Amino acid sequence: MKYDAIVLGTGQAGLPLAYALAGRGSTVAIVEKGDIGGTCINTGCTPTKTMVARAQVAHYARNAERWGVSTTGVRVNLDTIVAQKNKVVEKVRNSQTNRIGEFPSLRLYRGIAEFAGPHQVRVGDEMLESEQIFINTGARPSIPEIPGLADSGYLTNETIMELTTVPEHLMVLGGGYVGLEFAQMFSRFGSQVTVIQNTAQIIPREDTEVAAELQKSLEAEGITFLLNARTANVERKDGTVRVKIDQKGGSRTISGSHLLVATGRRPNTDNLLPERAGLATDKNGFIKVNGKLETNVPGIWALGDVKGGPAFTHISYNDYQIVSANLIEGKNLSIENRIVSYCVFTDPELGAVGLTEKEAREKGYRLKIGNVPMTRVSRAIERDETAGLMKLIVNAENDRILGATILSSEGGETVHVLYTLMLADLPYTLMKRAVYIHPTLAEGLFFLIDAVKPVS
Repeated sequence: MKYDAIVLGTGQAGLPLAYALAGRGSTVAIVEKGDIGGTCINTGCTPTKTMVARAQVAHYARNAERWGVSTTGVRVNLDTIVAQKNKVVEKVRNSQTNRIGEFPSLRLYRGIAEFAGPHQVRVGDEMLESEQIFINTGARPSIPEIPGLADSGYLTNETIMELTTVPEHLMVLGGGYVGLEFAQMFSRFGSQVTVIQNTAQIIPREDTEVAAELQKSLEAEGITFLLNARTANVERKDGTVRVKIDQKGGSRTISGSHLLVATGRRPNTDNLLPERAGLATDKNGFIKVNGKLETNVPGIWALGDVKGGPAFTHISYNDYQIVSANLIEGKNLSIENRIVSYCVFTDPELGAVGLTEKEAREKGYRLKIGNVPMTRVSRAIERDETAGLMKLIVNAENDRILGATILSSEGGETVHVLYTLMLADLPYTLMKRAVYIHPTLAEGLFFLIDAVKPVS
């Protein structure tokens, strides 16, 4: 069957691109082996943030005395929370599924797609052909090869959200963004939590003081961190998971009721058989693309997590925006100079955009840096949520912002103010005499801008 376009995967790039093409009258085949909506809707943003919000309610209720409010008998009903999460996911998923049916020229194929040639895709017994193919097959948890792990009954970011009983002791293998969100979530649900990280700091990409401040906040809630800890083997015995770790000074074994593996992601290219199409991939299986998201095979694009790079939903959607603008509107957009923003939904939130100080120094910029603690921000003081800091990285040559990190309550919201300046290519000094609403968390930017100074 021939189509004007074939879209593989219904993630945050694939679906809107299929809609855009079908809306212009193009015949489009869209292939999905799992649930409509991809990672974000089914196992990523939608379910995790639904559960994070409920964990925060539990935290407030359990610690209400801190704000002068008396509560008794606080109990987390995880089965109810999971049911609420599933209801939210189903509503969003069904909305997208129903929208597919609104386009007469769009046909959905259910099954595993595999390339049969550069412009041929097999789905079960059907052969689809098109001169334009868009790959949006996403990624999945990457499971390290650790002796005993495969037989330990470990959890992933997907399966942990199906638990209906709060773990007694959750061990988290990996202190990255995903691991920390789940660590705090289940700590607030009532689990004892231990995070095992094989490097000297959690969230290794971030600047040292940012990671240290977040770790301090999480430790204050009772989470234990084991750093520079290499996992030697895992064993399940008598209903208990035992993890042997090697650290400086020797080895030891820690035991828990559950083990979450949060050690990265791998692309969903195994079943796709990209080699049949002649597609170039890197050593980890991610499909290589140029700045316009084109692969080495003319007429094939890769979007979202499957191409590697920042694994965020909004990046996948922006990939769609770039490809759509180039193909439909005749634009000449590229991802080469894209400014990446993101948020880690811990509490405090880690909202960030652009370069870290480490990255800016590696690139050789002459810098100005501002750094202020949230203890200086009136709104944070009034809320008694002063954990965190604000950090601004500036190019000393032209006063343009290179990057920013806001570790605070609603940090993901506040950082957008600085992101807007970056998009407009305006100097940070524009904010010096701004009139900030008092009291707001964004008002803290007044102190941050004022704190910017040249550094060596």
